[in-house]
Amino acid sequence: MAPSFQDLPPEEEHYDEDEDIDFSDLREQYEVRLEEGLDAFIVIDGLPVVPEESKSKLIKFLLRKLNTVGKTREDAIFMPLNDQKKSEGFAFVEYETPEQAIAAARALHGVPLDKKHTMLVNKLTDIDRYGREGRVDEEYKPPVIEPFVEKEHLRWWLGDPHARDQFAIYRGDNVGVYLNRKKEAPENIVDRQHWTESFVQWSPQGTYLISVHAQGVQLWAGPNWTRQKRFAHPFVNLVDFSPNENYLVTWSHRPIHVDEGHPVLSMEEDGKNYIIWDVATGKALRSFQTIDLPGPAVDEAGNPVKKKIQWPAFKWSADDKYVARMTQGQSISIYELPRMNLLDKTSIKIDGVMDFEWAPATPQRDGIKNYEQLFCYWTPEIGSNPAKVGLMSIPSKEIVRTRNLFNVSDAKLHWQSQSKYVCVKVDRHSKSKKSLATNLEIFRVKEKGVPVEVVDSIKDTVINFAWEPKGDRFVLITTAEVLANTAVPPKTSVSFFCPEKVKGQAIGNFKHIRTIEKKNSNAIYWSPKGRFVVVATVHSQQSFELDFWDLDYEGEKPESEKDLTANLQLMATADHYGVTDVEWDPTGRYVVTSASIWKHAVENGYHIYDFKGTQLREEHVERLKQIVWRPRPPTLLTKEEQKQIRKNLREYSKIFEEEDQYELDSANFAIVEHRRRILDEWLAWRASVEEELRADRKEEGLPETPKEDAADADADAGEGAFVEEIVEEIIDETEEIVS
Repeated sequence: MAPSFQDLPPEEEHYDEDEDIDFSDLREQYEVRLEEGLDAFIVIDGLPVVPEESKSKLIKFLLRKLNTVGKTREDAIFMPLNDQKKSEGFAFVEYETPEQAIAAARALHGVPLDKKHTMLVNKLTDIDRYGREGRVDEEYKPPVIEPFVEKEHLRWWLGDPHARDQFAIYRGDNVGVYLNRKKEAPENIVDRQHWTESFVQWSPQGTYLISVHAQGVQLWAGPNWTRQKRFAHPFVNLVDFSPNENYLVTWSHRPIHVDEGHPVLSMEEDGKNYIIWDVATGKALRSFQTIDLPGPAVDEAGNPVKKKIQWPAFKWSADDKYVARMTQGQSISIYELPRMNLLDKTSIKIDGVMDFEWAPATPQRDGIKNYEQLFCYWTPEIGSNPAKVGLMSIPSKEIVRTRNLFNVSDAKLHWQSQSKYVCVKVDRHSKSKKSLATNLEIFRVKEKGVPVEVVDSIKDTVINFAWEPKGDRFVLITTAEVLANTAVPPKTSVSFFCPEKVKGQAIGNFKHIRTIEKKNSNAIYWSPKGRFVVVATVHSQQSFELDFWDLDYEGEKPESEKDLTANLQLMATADHYGVTDVEWDPTGRYVVTSASIWKHAVENGYHIYDFKGTQLREEHVERLKQIVWRPRPPTLLTKEEQKQIRKNLREYSKIFEEEDQYELDSANFAIVEHRRRILDEWLAWRASVEEELRADRKEEGLPETPKEDAADADADAGEGAFVEEIVEEIIDETEEIVS
């Protein structure tokens, strides 16, 4: 209600116009925020200092860079001059939209302008936001240089004199790291409660142990297991490292919600599911939303259809220079690291693309001098067009090889570890689409023209395939009929293939070695060094078989396999009730099988075998969730040095055998010493007790020993008394039946 005329103050009490009235609260409330008007501006620093006559030339040169990420004009670039009529080394640029300004700050920051100058690009609103409210002092204060502190050696475990490997065990609420000791119980290195909330994972080269929490991901390393890095990603579900451990991808099914002023995440991450991080700096490089897979959102009954996320969604090239993501049925987007800009500013359009895989190593192709990264992709049949498999070279985007396929139901891509081959497992249907069969299309990448070899002798459907690491052989598991969600799994067959012998260094065609039928096997686990393979039955309630095979058996080779580059031999068969996981150690010496409570709660624990299938240790672990070996980085030895070691392996073996015998003798000696020490302690205790007893008897006026007391009592009693006892003894006993 407005005041009446009578309530107004008298004239002599009017306010002085010069009086200083505090309007700070109103000014703060109604102040025009600069972000609303200047969000299309960027500031470029690091420019060369030029005279006024060269200013227009520099602006035109700068304009070519700026227009690569958006649209701006020459008159939208303001480059101030100082009193000497020279530029100050920075400029203000206005883009047409705020989105273009954001793209410019992301794409052009840190880009070299010439040999001596590098552009530093920031949004103008960021500078204003970080510079207001006293966040930047008016008076310059030199930075405080912290004293040098030597960092921990992150690969210290590789210096173990006996080359023993480590593994992590997650059981209950505890996570422990252990040192493997062959037949003896493992040595605990560290054990912490609530170290993780979801799972643990090693980085690809074993440098870091990853723990996952509701707030994000943490990396642990060093002899003291200190925290090295933290990556804030709320409610993170999955984690993936790049092959060389330079970058990290985190994913959450919940879109990220970022509050204003978050210390790590910016508003650009708000609403996103993926974040790609730089491990060295701990900074987020770029964030993405989850792409919904094509297909109906609800089923015929109106219930929502749960769609499985493809993981990893972002796939890395072997050299960590590129990461790619597929939009199923449309395109593949390849990003350059560390800037995370889209390669050539556009995605690669591939109609109908269903899957792709990078080569795990840089391919060395015959007749090619400059090796590029390769990826393989496949597309299904669309209309009258056949299905297609292609190899593309990056960054040139050259199509290296394509192959058309017909009657394709599905396909899977399998690269050999050295990128010598890529096998495309093609499931083909008959014309009536009632039966399936599998062909293997093997692209021989190293050979000129990338020839394709077809293995079409497989009559049944292949349910598992695995290349030999660093080798030319493969194993596959087939079944006559694929039945989903059945209590009794169908019988399977295990087949082994290898190249045939040819003259010279060439690799022959792939030939079938042998097939083992009427099995229940469903998983293949090659030794990381090749040669040995475990074919197992996992996640089954009826069968728990583990077959240990040697493909270079040193015994006699069957006559039918004389021309093949393998000598197959079953070394051992084992059983592990309820086995859910099988994993080789990084050296190929040991295999661990485990039964995880994540799958069932029956007899959780693990077994350790040597490569020959001999069980070394069995341990029941209550509420076991994970047991994972710590990987090793690639060897620093050259191929010549490795060849020399293999040549002199028998001499090294003698040293190893002596060390093993010494360790065994030391263990036995330690046991004998322990028992001897316990015996000496007991004898010393008995002697002290006897001494105390003698002293007590002496005080009571009794003989020193009870024996003397008993002898005196017998002497007082005189002759002893004779006692006669009658004992009944049964000599023989017979039983007679009287009718």
